[in-house]
Amino acid sequence: MSKSIFRKKSVAKILNDVECGFSDSEHPGTTSSQLKKELNVKDLTLMGIAAVVGAGIFSTIGEASFHGGPAVSILFILTAVTCGFSALCYAEFASRIPVAGSAYTYAYASFGELIAWIIGWDLLMEYAIGNIAVAISWSEYFVNLLEGFHIHMPKFLTMDYVSALRGHEQVQAAGTNLADISDKVKAEALAWDQAPGIGGFKLIANLPALLIVIIITYLVYVGIRETKKATNAMVVLKIVIVIAVIVVGFFYVTPANWHPFMPNGFSGVMKGVSGVFFAYIGFDAISTTAEECERPQRDLPRGMIYSLVICTVLYILIALVLTGMVSYKDLQVGDPLAFVFAKVGLNKISYVISISAVVATASVLLIFQLGQPRIWMSMSRDGLLPKAFSRIHPKYQTPAFATVVTGFVVAIPALFMNLTEVTDLTSIGTLFAFVLVCGGVLLLPREEAVKGKFHLPYVNGKFIIPIITLVILGSVAWFKPAAQVEMMQFKKLKDRSDIIDNMDNNDELSLLKTTNQLYNANVTAQPDSAKKYFKDIEEDKFNTALRQTNDISDAKKYYLGFDGFLYNFPNYLFFILIIVIAVYSFIKNFSLIPVLGLMSCFYLMTELGYTNWLRFLIWLVIGLVIYATYSYKNSVLGKETKAA
Repeated sequence: MSKSIFRKKSVAKILNDVECGFSDSEHPGTTSSQLKKELNVKDLTLMGIAAVVGAGIFSTIGEASFHGGPAVSILFILTAVTCGFSALCYAEFASRIPVAGSAYTYAYASFGELIAWIIGWDLLMEYAIGNIAVAISWSEYFVNLLEGFHIHMPKFLTMDYVSALRGHEQVQAAGTNLADISDKVKAEALAWDQAPGIGGFKLIANLPALLIVIIITYLVYVGIRETKKATNAMVVLKIVIVIAVIVVGFFYVTPANWHPFMPNGFSGVMKGVSGVFFAYIGFDAISTTAEECERPQRDLPRGMIYSLVICTVLYILIALVLTGMVSYKDLQVGDPLAFVFAKVGLNKISYVISISAVVATASVLLIFQLGQPRIWMSMSRDGLLPKAFSRIHPKYQTPAFATVVTGFVVAIPALFMNLTEVTDLTSIGTLFAFVLVCGGVLLLPREEAVKGKFHLPYVNGKFIIPIITLVILGSVAWFKPAAQVEMMQFKKLKDRSDIIDNMDNNDELSLLKTTNQLYNANVTAQPDSAKKYFKDIEEDKFNTALRQTNDISDAKKYYLGFDGFLYNFPNYLFFILIIVIAVYSFIKNFSLIPVLGLMSCFYLMTELGYTNWLRFLIWLVIGLVIYATYSYKNSVLGKETKAA
C-alpha cells in the first residue's frame, strides 16, 4: 500500500502529455509550448512584475493596512523574502522536470501520487478561492465606476450577506452615536435595511461578482486566450495606475496619519499576512520558465529578485501613500486605491482608477480561470478525477466540463462570501503548497550543476539552521513575550471586539482604571466613551492593560483549556517543526535556502489563525477521503503498474 500510494509518474509520460497539448501550467500564457530559449533578465523581470501586480494590490492592501497601519510596509518586506526562497525552490523543480507545469506535475514525478494529490487538491482550493476574491474586488471597483456615471445599484445587490448583517449589528449597537461608525459599515447597514426579506431572512447577494464570473467563464469556454500584446498592455496599465497613485497621492499625504506607525503592534501587522501575501500570489509563474531562459543559472534568480524588489518598493510606497492620505482606520474596504482619492475629494481620479482596476482585475480573473481547468484536466487524465473533467469540446477544443464546473465553483460563493474570508483561505492554501515545494526540494537527490540549467545554490545548513532555531527558542525563553508564555499555559487571548462585547460595567471600570494608570489617560467612566476608547486604543496597549486587569475573569479574556490548545495549535506545530528541521539539518546537511523557505512559509501560516487552519484541514480531509474512495482505485498509473 505505502509503495502504491507513492508511485511516481515518469518524466517521459509528462513530456508526452505536453506534446499532446495537455500541459497543466499554472499560468497559461506565460510560457511557450515550444520551450525556446529566448528569455533574458529583462523579460523575466517584466514577467514577474506582470504576475505579481494583480488583484491583491487593488483590494487586499486596504484590509492589511487597516490592521497594521503604516507599518504594513514592513510586512511587505518580510513576505517578499519568504516569496524569494519559495520561488528559488520552485525553479529547482522546474529545471529538474523540463516542462512548464504546476506543483502537481512536479510532485507526481518526484514524490509520488499521494503527495501529488494533496498538492493538486490544495491548488484547486487556491485557484477557486483566489478567483472568488478577485471577483469580489472587481465588483467593488465596478460599483464605484457606475457611481461615477450616476448609476446607483441597490446596496443589497453589491455585497455579501454576512457583511451586511455585521454592519447592521454594529449600527444597532452604536444607537444614536454614529459619528465613529465608518462609511463602509453604514453602507452595509443600509443594505440590510433596504433588502427585501422572507421572514427573518434577507435577500442580499453580490450580483456584479456573479456577472463577471459568468462572462469570464464563457470566454474561457469558447477558447479565448489573451495575446501577448494584450497581456503586456495590461502590465503597462497596472504599473501606470500604481505609479500614478504614488505620485499624485504623495501631494495629499498628511504625515500625522503615519503616527502611530505601528498602532496595533507587531501582532496587528501580522494580521495583514493574508492580504499582503495575496498581493504577491503569482510570483511563482516566473520560476516555471527555467527551460526557456538563455542563461537560467544566472538570469532566473536575477529576474526573480529584481521583480520582487521592484514590486516590494512599489507596494511599500503604495502602503505609505494610502495610510498617509487617510487614517488607517478607514481602509477596511475592497477598493482602497479608488477609495482614498474619493475620500480626499478627487472623485475623477477615483473613477479613472476604478475603470483601470475593472479592466486589470478582469484580466487577472481570466488568466486564473484558464489555469484551474488545466489542473482538473491533468488530474482527470491521471485517473484521479472522473473522465468528464478531461473531456475536450469538439468545436472549441477546451476542457468544457471542467471549465463549467470551475465557473460554478467560483460564481456561487462569490455571491455570498466576503473578501477577508476568501483571502485568508487563498493564502493558507498557497503557503501550504509552498511549504510542500520547499520541503520537497530537500528530498530531491543532490545533483551537480549543469551549464545552461538552473541549479539551486547549495549552502550547507548543518550548523546555520540549528543556530537560527536556538536563537528563536532562546529569544522566547529570555524575553518571555506574553503570547508565548500564555501558549504554554494553554491560553489564547480572544479578539478585542469579542472581549469588549462581553464586558459588563464593572469590567469596563476596572479596565479603564488600568489604562488610565498605564498610559496617563483621562477617560471618563461613561459606557459609550469607554467602549469607544477601548476600540480606538492601539491593540498592543489594550492587550497589555487587559492582561494586567485582574478583576476581569480569565474566561472573558482568554480561550482556556482545550479551546486554548486548539487556538494555539498552529504555533505548537511551528515550534515542533523548527526543532525537527534543526535536528535533521544537523544530521543530513540540509540545504539552507529550502529550509528557510519552509520555515518562513510555515510561520506565515501560523499567523492566519485557528479558524482558517480548521477550514483548510477539513478541505484536506475531504480530499483524502476522495482519494481513498475513488482516485486510488482509478489511478491510470496504478492500473498500468498492476497490468505490468
